[in-house]
Parts: sequence; C-alpha cells; structure tokens
Amino acid sequence: MIEFLIIFLFCFFAEILLQKFWIVKMHELKIKQVAKLYGPSWHEKTKMGTPTLGGVIFIPIFLVAIVSMYFVNGLTLDEGVFQIVSYSLLVAAVGLADDLIKHIKNSSDGLKSLQKLFLQIAVTVPWVMWVLPNGLEIIPGYTLPYIPSILLVTFVGVGFQNAVNVTDGLDGLATGCMLISFIGALVFFYNDPVLLWILTSVLGITLGFLWQNSYPAEVFMGDVGSHFFAGLLFAVCLSSGVFIIIIPFGFLFGLEIISVAIQIFSIRCLHKKVFLMSPVHHHFEMLGWKEAQIVTRFWIIHIVGMLTTFLVLDFLISLM
Repeated sequence: MIEFLIIFLFCFFAEILLQKFWIVKMHELKIKQVAKLYGPSWHEKTKMGTPTLGGVIFIPIFLVAIVSMYFVNGLTLDEGVFQIVSYSLLVAAVGLADDLIKHIKNSSDGLKSLQKLFLQIAVTVPWVMWVLPNGLEIIPGYTLPYIPSILLVTFVGVGFQNAVNVTDGLDGLATGCMLISFIGALVFFYNDPVLLWILTSVLGITLGFLWQNSYPAEVFMGDVGSHFFAGLLFAVCLSSGVFIIIIPFGFLFGLEIISVAIQIFSIRCLHKKVFLMSPVHHHFEMLGWKEAQIVTRFWIIHIVGMLTTFLVLDFLISLM
C-alpha cells in the first residue's frame, strides 16, 4: 500500500506547487474571475480579480498519475481506465472552451446555454454508447433497455456537470464536497486496485487544490475544473457497474441544481421566488450567513446526506 501513499503525496504536493506557478502566470496573463451577473452584488468586490482556470493544472498531474499506475504499480491500463480518463478530458475541454470565451469577452458569460448543452451532449452520448453496449444495470438483476439507458445516463452525466458547476460559487464549496465524495468513492471501491489508484490520485489533487481554494480563495478552478471533477466521478461510477452510487456521491450537487430548477419554475410559472437567490448557497448569503459558515455547513450536509442515501439505497436493494 505504500505506493498508494506515494501517489497521493505526489499529486497533493504537485498540485500545490504547480498551482502556485500557475497563479503567478494567470496574474501576468490577466486571467481573472469576472463576477457573475446572478450572484450577490458584493461578489464584485470579493471575487473579481482572483485568478481562475486553476482546473487546467489538474489534468497534467492526473495524466502523470495514470501513466505511473502502469510503470510504478504494474496495474493494467485497460479499457475501463481509458473510459474514465477520456470522459474526464472530454468534458474538461468543454469547460475550458467556456472559460476561454469568458476571458476573451471579459464577461461572466462564455458559451451560450444551448451551445454548452449541445457540446456536453455531443461528448457524452458517444462515450455512453461505448461504455454501455448492452444497456444499464440499474439494480442487480435488472438491466434497462439500450435506448432508455443511453438517454438516462446522458441526462445524469450532463446534469451532473452543470450541478458541480453551479455549486462552485463560494470559496472551497465545490472542492470540499468533491473531496468528501472522492473519499466516499475510495472507501466504496477499496477492493478494486485500479479504481483505488485513480481515486487516490484525484484525492491528492483535490486536497491540494482546496489548500489554495479555501476561504479566502487564491484561485478558482473554473468550468474546466468543475467539469473535470464531475466527469471523473461520473465515469468512475458508470464504468464500475454500480452507477446508482452517483446519487449519494452527488448529494449536495443535486440539491444545488434542484434549487436552480425550482427557482426557474417558480419565477416563470408562479411569478414569484422560492429562494432569495439561487443556487441555494446564495440564498443563505442573502440571509446574512458568512461565506465560511455556509461552506462548512454545506460540507456537513453533504456528509450526512451521502451516508443517509447510502443506507437508504442499501435497504431498498436488500428488499429486492
């Protein structure tokens, strides 16, 4: 097990050191956060000017870790590994395109919503068809037909990318929740050495990034980072054959995207707001909660929600 500790430490320290270098370069290139139009007004003072695109650094560190899986640990770089790596990179590329357009336009708006949605679907559908040639086994003994499988998994994959993205609105919020999810996944897949290596590597990257993304953040991950994390966790769950565990691992992210959907529905159909502002973490900002307080409590909610949904799923599956 010493090699797993080594790869964790390598990814952790490589992320901190390379991110420091990247922060300096982003200051030189003037790649910085532009306050989102739908966020609280004070974010113009607290968030603007902070370097973004920090997620770019995740990719080379992750690829080195994956290659070292073969050369250091002797694990096989099989089709499952390529499936996980390929999807992580594909969705990260969509996020990077969005980030670069924001930088060029010096705006919080990058790709148009439909353009981004089209690209997310375009990279997800063929990948899902590759991973699920025979349909999705939802629960042990029951496999969903092929076409419904493709539609369901694509919907979840695209939705999860956007859920992680909207959660990434406060310093350390999405990063900390992802760290918790990766720890949960590492425990769940403890007996699979390949997935254990992948998750140990990304755990080091995530913890290293949280070092600089925690309040007050020195850097933001950008869409490239949020898409990378979302794509990797989604791909691990699907390629493992236990896709249903995306529910507990994505608990807090699901609450955030649901809050956005509720707010949009309520405004357009009922002509009133449910939340003072969405996603829901902004609602608590508007109530006067401190940013660090919201982040810490949302981490706790994610832990409790993840454990609870695990128990519920385990109970329901035991009844079948």
